[in-house]
Amino acid sequence: MSPSGTGCLGAGSTVRTRIALVYGGVFLVLGALLLLVVNLLVRAGTDGEKEAIVARAGEVAVVEAYRIGDDVGRAANEQMLMWSCLALLVIACGAVVVGWWTAGRLLRPVHEMTARARRLSERDLGGRLAVRGPDDELKELGDTIDALLGRLETAFDSQRRFIANASHELRTPLATQRAALQVGLDEDCEVRRILLDTNRHSERLLDGLLLLARGERGLAEREDVPFAEVVAEEYEDVAVAEDGVVRGSRVLLRQLVRNLVANAVAHNVPGGTVDVRVHGGAPTVVLTVVNTGPVVPPDEVESLFEPFRRGAGRDRTGPGAGLGLSIVRSIATAHGGTATAVARGAREGGGLVVTVTLPATVTRRS
Repeated sequence: MSPSGTGCLGAGSTVRTRIALVYGGVFLVLGALLLLVVNLLVRAGTDGEKEAIVARAGEVAVVEAYRIGDDVGRAANEQMLMWSCLALLVIACGAVVVGWWTAGRLLRPVHEMTARARRLSERDLGGRLAVRGPDDELKELGDTIDALLGRLETAFDSQRRFIANASHELRTPLATQRAALQVGLDEDCEVRRILLDTNRHSERLLDGLLLLARGERGLAEREDVPFAEVVAEEYEDVAVAEDGVVRGSRVLLRQLVRNLVANAVAHNVPGGTVDVRVHGGAPTVVLTVVNTGPVVPPDEVESLFEPFRRGAGRDRTGPGAGLGLSIVRSIATAHGGTATAVARGAREGGGLVVTVTLPATVTRRS
């Protein structure tokens, strides 16, 4: 058996197919052994009968009797072997069919459990498999999955409450602190400027963390969003080949585009360029953002999607929170899409090519 559990039949074979073939194979082996034993016993019995017939023959007819006995025994053995093998193959095929039907009956509860599990998500963890039937291994598996879903539901509810409470509890003191600084200190005070910059950085970091958490926990509500229209709201110079309607959150999609554009501008070079394009239609729509900038080593590109990772020359005291691309990938994933990046070489002007692919339901010509 291979590590994947599919054996020599390959990764594309199903459990039902494997059960049917194993059932037929076992039947074929056992049937062949049975026929071998039967043929040996029949041959031994035929030889005994031949000796008895020869013993009853006269002295003159002994040689002829042996010859006739050999011919008759050989013909009988050949006929029996031929018809036995043919019958074995036919019955083995029948065993495969019976095994296929039996496996389907036995695996039907598993297919039902799989279909129900697919319908469950982080927005509908209140559903359960609710497997009915005898108290066997399949029911035990269903009950175990239901218990797991219950624990996940509790964890997701706790996360949602924490995010809501953190948003309220942390925003309020930051806003109060900013107001106190603006009122209590003179505008020319250097300390006032430093404290306000720190306060704004904390607010951006909080907004980024809350947005990242919101994207990672999925979408509670969805609507049809013309994606190119959303991109144009954030970047007027977008080039649109074909538009697609994305089923998701307009607010989060706007934040995705905003973060991509802001990241491309922040990591650009003086006099550099930013190119934003939307192309493709159903079943996918693709947003591509290309900028000039510092040359990023190819092996460091993927790490830029991790939280709090900044590009070359960016420190933790800068205006960014290091969450831009993390939020982009989180929002893309929440919409069933992907976000990838490729580094450009020095001859191409440096920078990144960031591509976001989202499932689209309708194609709209521009």
